[in-house]
Amino acid sequence: MATTPAPTESKSRPPGTRSVLRDSAFLRLWAGTTASGLATWALPFVLGLAVLQRELGAAGLGLVLAARTAGFLAAVAVGGVLADRHSRRAVVLWSALAAAAAAPLLAVGLGRSLLLMTAAAALAGAGQGACRPAFQALTAEVVDPGRRQQANAATTLAVRSSTLAGPALTALLAAFVDVATLLLGIGLLWLVAALLPGRGGPAAAGAPDAPRPRRASLRAEFVDGIREARRHPWFLAGLGALTAVIALGYSATSVALPLISRDRYATEWVLAAATTAYTVGALGGALLTARLRPRSQGWVAFAGLAAYGFAPLSLILPVHPAVVIGAYAVAGIGIELFNVPWFTATQREVAPDKLARVSSLDFLVSYGLAPVGLALIAPAIHAFGVTPVLGACAAACFLVPAAAALVPTARHFGRPPVRPGS
Repeated sequence: MATTPAPTESKSRPPGTRSVLRDSAFLRLWAGTTASGLATWALPFVLGLAVLQRELGAAGLGLVLAARTAGFLAAVAVGGVLADRHSRRAVVLWSALAAAAAAPLLAVGLGRSLLLMTAAAALAGAGQGACRPAFQALTAEVVDPGRRQQANAATTLAVRSSTLAGPALTALLAAFVDVATLLLGIGLLWLVAALLPGRGGPAAAGAPDAPRPRRASLRAEFVDGIREARRHPWFLAGLGALTAVIALGYSATSVALPLISRDRYATEWVLAAATTAYTVGALGGALLTARLRPRSQGWVAFAGLAAYGFAPLSLILPVHPAVVIGAYAVAGIGIELFNVPWFTATQREVAPDKLARVSSLDFLVSYGLAPVGLALIAPAIHAFGVTPVLGACAAACFLVPAAAALVPTARHFGRPPVRPGS
């Protein structure tokens, strides 16, 4: 398979001569990405506080969160096309500003207009969806190829740390300010995401002053991105494996863990400890991948993805809670052993002028099918019982990544690296 050359860097440096954490351009992008991740995580949590304070009903919460998901899925594909057509920095700016504008609308609608809150949530989801592929592509412009895995690991560390510390911080703030103020705080985070990142390298399609070719329609350009994805068998295999793990494994554990924590262990502590262990494990996995350079990177990544199967497997039998917690920690480590090399390989192998579209396809498929899995798991548990469903989902988590690892080019996520003297 022919590997597309990496995009030209605005300032070339020999790979590895300087830590990416000392690069001001990356640090600005990292801070903006972190702010967007924290804002994305915080919204459902803050809206949950609104339910507890009876400012929003449970049905209203479901409608608002569904609208946010719909907005995300509608915008992520369009955002990928726009980020390949135009400046990726501009796409980040305007999409994050849209998400920021949604926050005060949510605050105004709280307790007054569910219709306004639903529309604002859809706008917030659209901003989030449009900026995700642009952030991925902008990383490839800001960071040279030799340091992208370290950069992706640093971003993952920041986002995972936010999800670990965020609940405590939000709960603390809720003791002093109301939910509407917390929603405005989410808007400020999106402003940081919009304004802080600097410009990337030259535009993917050429220099800014170069004559622009006649553009095809948005649909045609997105289809062109699908064609680019099909050129990389490892990408299609990885996307299929990731989707299976999210739609089956993650969905099954999301539904089953609270039930098992309540019914088998008679305590909410197992639920809290297992979810915390997953995040802590993911932090450890991100630290590991910042320096890990295995010869067969793709195989190691698929093995990490398959490790999520230990989470549903631990819920099948009445084992000690420590076994469940340990299984979730292993699953967290494994998911980042996949995620970081996956993002890095996509930035390396995909044609630079189609990178945002291919990234949007990643988010669209993996995130888009997750709600389907969540919707089907509960009826399946009711019809067949929790043990058969968890067993089937665990088997899928183990077997689908194993099958994906057998696809041509999957071993290295592309062509094998050239070794000195070879």
